[in-house]
Amino acid sequence: TQSTWGFSVISFHFLLMTEHGQDGPAQYDPNNIFAKIIKGQIPSTKVFEDDQCLAFRDVSPQAPVHILIVPKAEIAQLRHATAAHEQILGHLLVVAGQVALAEGLQEGYRVVINDGKFGCQSVFHLHIHLVGGKQLTWPPGC
Repeated sequence: TQSTWGFSVISFHFLLMTEHGQDGPAQYDPNNIFAKIIKGQIPSTKVFEDDQCLAFRDVSPQAPVHILIVPKAEIAQLRHATAAHEQILGHLLVVAGQVALAEGLQEGYRVVINDGKFGCQSVFHLHIHLVGGKQLTWPPGC
């Protein structure tokens, strides 16, 4: 899909996804790319959706299976989560496990949440990376 700026939404997303994190915004931006995907303004390859979250394939996968699980709640970073978010945070992990099994990852997978600049967070809408489909190494990115 071409944007009014002459590049595709996918290439725009790729530009946002770097190996280096960014400083987080002062407040949640309701126009971030994941919010737009949740609203259906930007297409994605959905693998799961319910009233609380959306799971879709990452456009720049780091493994054979790389799925992002995004809450529909407006939470920019894990550090901004409060006790009021306990239910949605637990739900995201349950969904990650269900999606992993549906994707055939019975041999194992990794669940990652990046937070802030040093955590390499590049989209400031809380999200879980579900990564698998190959033997992963340890430590990751240290």
